[in-house]
Amino acid sequence: MTPKKVAAEGSLPQSSLRQLCKAIGDCEICRQHLPLGPNPVLRVSSSATILIAGQAPGIRVHQSSIPFNDPSGDRLRQWMGVDKDTFYDSSRIAIVPMGFCYPGSAERGDLPPRPECARTWHPKLIPLLSNIKLTLAIGLYAQKYYLGNKREKSLTETVANWQHYQPDMIPLPHPSPRNNIWLKRNPWFQQTLVPVLAERVRQSLALYQHL
Repeated sequence: MTPKKVAAEGSLPQSSLRQLCKAIGDCEICRQHLPLGPNPVLRVSSSATILIAGQAPGIRVHQSSIPFNDPSGDRLRQWMGVDKDTFYDSSRIAIVPMGFCYPGSAERGDLPPRPECARTWHPKLIPLLSNIKLTLAIGLYAQKYYLGNKREKSLTETVANWQHYQPDMIPLPHPSPRNNIWLKRNPWFQQTLVPVLAERVRQSLALYQHL
């Protein structure tokens, strides 16, 4: 994808999805709040069986227009047990962050996703991804949106109670290196949940073959 253009890649999606992706690519509703201007970054296809619901692009992703094109993506792919070719095959895996554009930086990392994206586009976009079997809700903002009042009081508690959201949802911490301390404090995540995640990803990708 190139700046100012969002493509519905992979297998040919229905025309309504293509039209919506064009509208998202042209979106400027929060331009005044974006330090580097709009550049929506997402990848979707109507055939995808896995949805990665992240937070918002970082500056490296903004510059490349490739989602998770950073150390966070390397760790996420490791957790999922997939290579880059599989991860970026949008006919199988859709990547839809809560905010499509880089929101700028704060004292401790990036700013939160702009709320306009989820409010304006997600209710229109997600129903068109009708083959999703597994959603990975990455980080607090995705969990607030996708789990609502079903989530626990904290991200740690929500992730620790991942069984409550099976079989179609797995809440995850953000794979950013900034979360290394969290991962050290919660070794159960790597020991218990990551193997389950990799298996659920494998199963969901296998379903793609039967569409």
